[in-house]
Amino acid sequence: MIETERLTLRAWRDEDRAPFAEMGRSPAVMAQLGPLMTREQSDAGIERMRVYQCQNGYCFWALERRDDAHFLGFCGLKPGVIGPLIGEIEIGWRLREDAWGRGYAKEAALASLAWGWTVLRAPRIMATTTPANRASWGLMERLGMVRRADLDFDHPLLAPDDPLCAHITYVAERPQRASPPA
Repeated sequence: MIETERLTLRAWRDEDRAPFAEMGRSPAVMAQLGPLMTREQSDAGIERMRVYQCQNGYCFWALERRDDAHFLGFCGLKPGVIGPLIGEIEIGWRLREDAWGRGYAKEAALASLAWGWTVLRAPRIMATTTPANRASWGLMERLGMVRRADLDFDHPLLAPDDPLCAHITYVAERPQRASPPA
């Protein structure tokens, strides 16, 4: 569990299933991510995160507000599984629409990066999104990540004419002060 001033990043619980499914059915939330998700798809996403947590000790953790334990979405790190992220550590986030614009994603992402630099041996942490997802790549830039156009790619599971096919890649290199663990 990681705590910030306002947030808790934690393991997924069964009670997260309903609010996560609701988030996956939100046209606003899913606009730059793909089609709306069925309950089965959102439940499968939670199960994937639980497997990552068990196998690696980290995942895109469930994200909640500390003052009321309200589920806000997810943020964290996981092994990259597509394109240039294969073999790398990926940072990602997705928040409920009613949590947008409050700085939660940045707060959670900064905590995730700090955890990654402290605990993992990774020389870099990467993120990817679609070119149209300005909110996401804008946050990547505010986090100090650098666009790497040489690592941009077409998502292998999407048709070439799908508007979400093209993906751009950002990289955060390990800070000099963050030595890898011994």
